[in-house]
Amino acid sequence: MKQLYYKPAFPPRPAFTIGDALILLGLAAILYGGIRLAFDAPSVVSGPEISLSPWALPWYALLSIGRMAIAFFLSLLFSLFYGYAAARNPGARKVLLPVLDVLQCVPILSFLPVVLLSLTAILPEQFASEISAIVLIFTSQAWNITFSYYQSLTTIPSELQEASDIFRFSSWLRFKELELPFAATGLIWNSMMSWAGGWFFLMAAEIFHVGSYDFRLPGLGSYLKTAAAQGDIMAVLAGTGVLILIIVLLDQFIWRPLLAWADKFKLEMVEGSAEPSSWFLDILYRSWLMDFFQRKMAPLNEWMDQTSREKEATHPAPVLSLNEKRPLWLLALLIIGLIAIVYGGFMAIAMMMTISINDWIELGIGILATLSRVFSSLLIAMLWTIPVGVAIGTNRRLAKLLQPLVQVVAAIPATALFPVLLLALLRVYGGLNIAAIALMLMGTQWYLLFNVIAGAAAIPQDLRFTADLLGLSVLDRWRNLIIPSIFPYIITGSITASCGAWNASVVAEYVEFGGKTYATTGIGATIARATDTGNYALLLAATLVMVISVILINQLFWQRLYYLAEERYRME
Repeated sequence: MKQLYYKPAFPPRPAFTIGDALILLGLAAILYGGIRLAFDAPSVVSGPEISLSPWALPWYALLSIGRMAIAFFLSLLFSLFYGYAAARNPGARKVLLPVLDVLQCVPILSFLPVVLLSLTAILPEQFASEISAIVLIFTSQAWNITFSYYQSLTTIPSELQEASDIFRFSSWLRFKELELPFAATGLIWNSMMSWAGGWFFLMAAEIFHVGSYDFRLPGLGSYLKTAAAQGDIMAVLAGTGVLILIIVLLDQFIWRPLLAWADKFKLEMVEGSAEPSSWFLDILYRSWLMDFFQRKMAPLNEWMDQTSREKEATHPAPVLSLNEKRPLWLLALLIIGLIAIVYGGFMAIAMMMTISINDWIELGIGILATLSRVFSSLLIAMLWTIPVGVAIGTNRRLAKLLQPLVQVVAAIPATALFPVLLLALLRVYGGLNIAAIALMLMGTQWYLLFNVIAGAAAIPQDLRFTADLLGLSVLDRWRNLIIPSIFPYIITGSITASCGAWNASVVAEYVEFGGKTYATTGIGATIARATDTGNYALLLAATLVMVISVILINQLFWQRLYYLAEERYRME
């Protein structure tokens, strides 16, 4: 019988290192460089008019799906390479994990104006807007997929790793036969969550205002945002209906077939009582074209396997000596990069020195206020997502019924529904604070839910049967089987959900509706106000304050739990 047992993986790194400081300095330098380029942006930027005609919806939907697909493909490639390097190379891990901490914590909506204006200064306006939209969607999709893949690689059972060593798998075979199959379930569920997160930020990506600049792209997100701004209820319903239709089609033709296909990779000794099914996958399996392509691809697949074996046999990976000299060009590149980082960081600090002491006090109070809302939303999310996620992940019939519903609800942009929620809560005491927590919850609870579902679905069937044979009570089953099994997924989901809540604070704490601006105290409101007024110095300072705060929380709290998940709760 398999069991969960303690096995050290690698010691946790210090809470904050010089590398972290250099990374933050580099981020400040990048932001400063983007702001300097933004000063050279065209004085007038205005996108095309967004038509609210229902006949425009098919074309708008196609444009939005195209942007989402490009961003997702880039996110998946990034996650596979980045997660593999962080999990398999101890030296690279010391750099890549801090960088990932920084990247996932950068507030997307505060970075977007810098990207937009800097790209507009050097590229045609329409092309710059398209790239910026894809970059924004990419940053909303990539980090949770990367964390999922990294977590899967670091929790592969040691006996499977030893078996791959005994059979002398090449790097390609190890990836194809062990690592990717083991991570498949988590990758698919987090891919679904990435699409839902992409829809959340689509409205911001396709219409964005920075001071007097008005960026617009035709698409489903801009259609919904324009309809909400004009109060056109019929257009909002039409756009939401098309969005729901797209989500249902994606579930039936992509996600459900992938989940049914990935079920064969589950780590268990007995067959499950009810395997997931997909009518579309069954049709593909019976199709002549699918069989034809499989037969034609088989020789190519064998050739790739054989080539990877021969290449690693004749050209083993070089082992670098500590005393071996690095190439001069690499040393020169590092020196130039360090000089650029130091100069950019120094100039960024000089820019932030122009901020008044009252603004710094406001930033300090704002970060504490937003922190309280982030943890409140995360706690509320845990209270319902863990039991619901376990129920969906362990019950095939329930999953078949609720999975499409969860995807639909998760993918509806909360920002489209926020004005209605705001109107309902404004007359209540503390209404905007409650509404801000609600929007954070609506935008981030799905990260936790989808990870819990993936973790519960990955629990081996033989362990469930053993728990039944032992007659474990409900409490003992949760304490000895369910919580240890899903603990790594809870931590992964919590990290991405908390960072998502920080991002959502930008739109939750500063709202423009009906010609009025509603704002509450918080770092997100400060970032939104600085963006709206074009106060780049305050925008830079607020962004860095948020990033540093989130990194410290991740290092002092979440990373300790992450290493506990890697070391103690892994299948062996």
